[in-house]
Amino acid sequence: MWDDAFPSFLIGLREGLEAGLIVSILVATLVRADQRARLPQVWTGVLAAIALSLSFGAVLTFTAANLPTNAQEAFGGALSVIAVAFVTAMVFWMRRNARNLSGEIKEKVAAALAVGSGMLVLTSFLAVGREGLETALFIWTTAQTAGSSTGPLIGAAVGLVLAVLLCWALYRRVLKINLTRFFTWTGVGLIIVAAGVLGYGLRDLQEGGVLPGGSAFAFNLGGSIDANSWYATLVQGVFNLTTEMTWLQITAYVLYLAIVMTLFVRGVRTPAPAAAPAAAPAPVAEPAAEPEAAEAAAEPATAEPATTEPATTEPAVTEPAASGGRPRWLVPTAIVAVPAVVAGIVIAAGDGKPAASATVTVSQSACGQGFTTPKPGQQVFQMKNSGSQTSEVYLINPTTNAVYGEVEGIAPGTTRALTATIGSGDYAWRCVPTSGKAVTSATVHVTGGSAVAAVLPLAAADLDAPLAAYKAYVNAGLATLVPETQKVAADIHAGNLTAAKADWLTAHLQYSSLGAAYGTFEDFDKAINGRADGLPLGVQDPGFTGFHRLEYGLWHGESAQSLAPVADKLVVSATGLQKAFPTQDFDPTDLPLRTHEILENSLQFELTADTDEGSGSNLATVRANLAGTQELLTVLRPLISERSPGLLATVDADISRVTGLLAAQDTAAGWTPVEQLAPVARETLNGAVGQLLEDLSPIPDLLEIRKSA
Repeated sequence: MWDDAFPSFLIGLREGLEAGLIVSILVATLVRADQRARLPQVWTGVLAAIALSLSFGAVLTFTAANLPTNAQEAFGGALSVIAVAFVTAMVFWMRRNARNLSGEIKEKVAAALAVGSGMLVLTSFLAVGREGLETALFIWTTAQTAGSSTGPLIGAAVGLVLAVLLCWALYRRVLKINLTRFFTWTGVGLIIVAAGVLGYGLRDLQEGGVLPGGSAFAFNLGGSIDANSWYATLVQGVFNLTTEMTWLQITAYVLYLAIVMTLFVRGVRTPAPAAAPAAAPAPVAEPAAEPEAAEAAAEPATAEPATTEPATTEPAVTEPAASGGRPRWLVPTAIVAVPAVVAGIVIAAGDGKPAASATVTVSQSACGQGFTTPKPGQQVFQMKNSGSQTSEVYLINPTTNAVYGEVEGIAPGTTRALTATIGSGDYAWRCVPTSGKAVTSATVHVTGGSAVAAVLPLAAADLDAPLAAYKAYVNAGLATLVPETQKVAADIHAGNLTAAKADWLTAHLQYSSLGAAYGTFEDFDKAINGRADGLPLGVQDPGFTGFHRLEYGLWHGESAQSLAPVADKLVVSATGLQKAFPTQDFDPTDLPLRTHEILENSLQFELTADTDEGSGSNLATVRANLAGTQELLTVLRPLISERSPGLLATVDADISRVTGLLAAQDTAAGWTPVEQLAPVARETLNGAVGQLLEDLSPIPDLLEIRKSA
C-alpha cells in the first residue's frame, strides 16, 4: 500500500503547496491592504474549487465503473496520457514562473478589488481550481494504476496535510524553505513518476484495442523475478515498471524520461552570462531582506540569489558546462541509467528468483509424477498431461482441500504452466479428468515458509441448498407480484389514476427485489420491466411494455382508457412468469454473480435516473435491489463465512450505510428523485454504493465451482 501511496503523496505535497502559496498571497495582500472583510470571498472561491475537484474525481470514477472492460482500459489509458501532459506542463510552468508568482497574484488581486467581490471569488477559484483538477486527475490515474484506491488516497491526504502545514508555517514566518530547490527536486520526482504513468497508460490503450503491439513484449521476467517480492512491488508502485512490458511501453518510458528530464535540467541550470570586456563585474544579486508574510512562501528568489537568462542566443553546437564542470547531459543520463543498473544488480543477486521446478506429469490414472518437495516462495510448475483425457489440475492441501493454484482444461499431450506461492504446510496434486474419478498425488510437507492464503473448494452440490432457498424466495415474491399488478389494472379500469400510481410503485418494488432471477426470467423480464432505450420509436414504440411503460403514461397525463391495455398486458406477463418460473433453468453459478451484478445495475441505471419515466422513484428501486442482494447474501452466508470470515462484516457495514443514506431520502412527501438530490448527497450515495460493490466483488471468485474436493 505504501509503495502505491508515494506518487500521490508527491503530487499532493507539490500541488497542495503550490495552491497554498497562491492562497497565502491572496490573504496576505488583502491583510496588507486592510481588506480583511474581503477574506470570505477568497475562501468562497477556494471551497468552490475544492468541491469542483472532488466532483471531477467522482465523475471519473463513476464513468469508468460503468464502461465495458475494453472501454474501461481505453478510458483509463487516455486519461493517464492526459494526466502526464498536465503534470509535465505544471512542472515546467512552476519552474518558469515561481519567481514572479507573488507579483502576478498581487496584480490580479488589485484588479479584482477594483472590479468587485465576484472577481475576487473568481480569482481564488481559478487559481486553486487548476491545481485541484490536476490533482484529482493524477490521483485517479495512480489509483487505477495501483488497482486500489487506499494507498493513493492515503498518500495524497498526507501530502495535502503536510502542504497545508508548510503554508501555515511560511505564512506565520516560523519556517523558511528554499522553494526553488523544493520545486526543482519535486519536479524531478514527478517527471520520473509521470514516465511510469505514461507507460501504464499506453499499456491500457493497447489492452483496450486502441493501440497495436499489445503482445509485442520487450521482456518477460516472470520466471526470474517474484512479482510479489518487496522490491518488485516497490518498483512497480513508485516507477510503474513491471516484470512484463511491451516495446511501446519501454520506448515511451525511456524517450519521455530522457527528453523531458533533459529539458527540465537545462532550464534549471541556465548558462552563465558572458563577462563584459573592460568593465567592472556586475554585482551578484543579494538575497532579499526578510520577506513579509505570504511573500516568503511564494517568492523563491528570496531564498537564493537570482540568476539571469542571457540575452544572447545559445551556442548551436557546444554548450557551456554546468557548474562544477559537469556536462549538462550528465544528470538526466544518470537518472535514466542508474535505476536500470540497480534493477540489473537486483535481478542478478536477488533472492526473488523462484526455485527451478521439474515438470509434473498428470493423467487420469496417475497425478503429480515428478513432484518433489518444493522450496518456499513463488514457484512455476510445468504441468504435462500424459494421459488421453483433458484434465483439470489443482495444487491443494490434502487435509482441508484448500486450493493454492489451478489450471483448467489441460489437453492430452500439452504442457501448461501453473504459478503458485508455496508456504509452510502440506501440498499435493489433484487431477480431475473430464470423465472418471479424481486422482490425488502423494503429499509433501514444506517447512520454513510463511502462511499462504488458499481458497476452499466448492462443488456444484454445495450450491443446491442456497439455490433452493432462493427459488422459494422468488416463488413467494411472484405470488405477491401477480395480485399487485392486478390491483394496478383494476385502478386504471376504474379511472382512479392516483391510486394506480401508488399501487404501481408497490408492485414495481416487489418485482425489483427479485433481481437475482432476471437472467432466468428470459423474455418475461423484457415484457415486465423493459426500457425504451434502443427501440425505434422510443416510449411510443409498441415493444415498450410493462412497468416503465405504465410509469410513463401515469406520470405524463395519459388517459385511463389508453393505459388499460398496457396494464392488462402486464398482468398477463406477470401471471405467465409465475407459472413458468418453477420449470425454468436457474444456473446455480448465477447466485454468486448476482451478489455484485444487481447493485451494479442500480449504479448504472437507477442512480443515474436513466430508468426514470416520471415517477422519481429510482431510489426506492435501489432500496428494493438492495433487499434482493441481502436475500442472496443470506442464503450464501454460510459458504462465504467459511471462505472469508471477515468479508461479510465489511459488507454488512456497507449495506447499513447505504440503507441509512437511502432512508434519509424517503420523506413524508415521497422519495426524493435522483436528479433533485443535493450534489453532496448524490456523491455520497454513489460513493457508498461503489464501496459496497468493491467489497462484494470477491464473492464470485470465492464461490467459483471447483472440482478439487
